[in-house]
Amino acid sequence: MPSRGFFAELQYQARLATQERQRAERVAFQHQIEMARLCELAKKDEERAQSNLARAASADSKRLEKEFRAMHVAAKESESAEKNSTLKQIYDELDSLLVSTLAVDDHVDLRSLRAVVTHPPFDRTDLEVPIPPPKHSREPPKPSLTLPAEPEGLASLFGKKKYEEAMAVVRRAHEKVLSEWRAACRKSQTDFQHAEITHAHAEVRRIAALQLQRERYAKECSARESEAAGHNKRLLELIANLGYGTPEAIHEYITIVLSNSAYPEHFPVTHEFEFDPSTAELRLSVCVSPPAEVSSAKAYKYNKSADEITATSRSQKECRETYASAVHQVALRSFHEVFESDRRGLIRTISLEVGTKTVDPATGQRTYMPFVCASAEREAFLQFDLSAVVPAMTLQRLAAAISKNPYSLVAADRSGIRRS
Repeated sequence: MPSRGFFAELQYQARLATQERQRAERVAFQHQIEMARLCELAKKDEERAQSNLARAASADSKRLEKEFRAMHVAAKESESAEKNSTLKQIYDELDSLLVSTLAVDDHVDLRSLRAVVTHPPFDRTDLEVPIPPPKHSREPPKPSLTLPAEPEGLASLFGKKKYEEAMAVVRRAHEKVLSEWRAACRKSQTDFQHAEITHAHAEVRRIAALQLQRERYAKECSARESEAAGHNKRLLELIANLGYGTPEAIHEYITIVLSNSAYPEHFPVTHEFEFDPSTAELRLSVCVSPPAEVSSAKAYKYNKSADEITATSRSQKECRETYASAVHQVALRSFHEVFESDRRGLIRTISLEVGTKTVDPATGQRTYMPFVCASAEREAFLQFDLSAVVPAMTLQRLAAAISKNPYSLVAADRSGIRRS
């Protein structure tokens, strides 16, 4: 091939460069087109993935919302059912205020109130355990002297000086090690003695603390025993005085009896009374819950559309009958509990009032509103079979003054009350 001149070579190289540049541009253009295509595909894939995700999220959200709604409805219906169950229990308890006490012996055996002392275990038994004494650490073994072997033969004639020098070096080294060993032994003994002193002081403090805690525990036990002895002494005095029929003992005993009278939490009842020893009459005032505090709901129901639990109300007739019945039962129950508890017959007559503390609708003033005023003699009342009576009719038999409508806060007419 003929050689090209300088300029010809320049033109040739320039043409090659142009060709290479054009080829690179074509490759770059094709790469750019391919990248754009791939980018477009990726974008479409992303949009499709987002669409699929949105559909999945929407479906999931709808499913979760449906499940939540079902659980919410179930919870509300369960709450409604629980409210109805509680409501039924309330009305059942109001309907059985009298019957619930008939199966109970209202007599209180005062000897059962005797205090029995039970001491808790000593709470500082940790101080009863001696502190472990320190352990003497074993001394390190005494270092032994190992001398170099004596030279033999010609070495004994010409190496004697070197041997003596070596012996001196070994002895000096041994003395240093031996000195360090003695110092370690002294330190070990000093540390042990210090530990023994520290242990002895700690034991003294432990024994002193134990003594203080035992004295404190003994005082607490003595205080419990003294308190129980005082309680039992007062109890024996009460039993003896009740045997003599002293008014104070009768008053305290009736307080115990009425305190044992357990009424439902939703219908609390309190008592006040006086005993007249000259007539053996107990004047008893019983305060019941006012009508406004007694539930008037008939049933609870969950309303899905409003998403709330609503209550339907009982009729005025049902409310009046339930409240009046409760008042009448409390009256008979109060007679029964006092007479049954008084086995010795110390109380011969009970004059009773059952009412409530409320705002008088006629005056707007807070007052005690009597609903039942009755009197009963022990022998006559104990003849009644209270498990089979209609309380209102029993009160009529006792010539009681009875409110015509206690639910509407109509007071009983206390004029003209006669004894049975």
